[in-house]
Amino acid sequence: MCTAVALIAFKAHGTPSSAVAAETARQAGVSARGAQVMPFELSATTHVFTKTAVGALQKVVVKDPRDAAQIQLIRRHLSDIAQRFARGDFSGPTEIHGEHMPGLADLKKAKPGEISVHYHDLVNGGQIVYSTHKANLIAALHEWIDAQLSDHGADAHEGHEHHHGHTIDQ
Repeated sequence: MCTAVALIAFKAHGTPSSAVAAETARQAGVSARGAQVMPFELSATTHVFTKTAVGALQKVVVKDPRDAAQIQLIRRHLSDIAQRFARGDFSGPTEIHGEHMPGLADLKKAKPGEISVHYHDLVNGGQIVYSTHKANLIAALHEWIDAQLSDHGADAHEGHEHHHGHTIDQ
């Protein structure tokens, strides 16, 4: 009963509805800007972001494993992103998510070689592995992953790391 009263009180003041509307509007903006930056069809892919002990994994895979055209677009895009990130160029996420994306400012401040960025083809898409031994950059990568998950909403999923460093997906 108390929970129901509290929910009614919150709805009356508009707080949860306003927060949900703002998040939904942000996700719609991110989706629209992402469609301009990412060459593959967002609806044909699944994005998996995984926090690891030494950084993060970013994976994009096709929903239909027979979709060779989308697989090639994913691979080309992620390979390009990995090369840019390795040079300290984070203009893609800035364009899609905005200058104030959590973690992005610290990632931009990283010195060359402080973050290792490696792209790998997957059978059904591609993956970027980010790693560092600097605690502040691991934290920045984790903030960045959280922001990706929040901003992409239903288009993104959180992956999970096994204790041996391999990942599994939801």
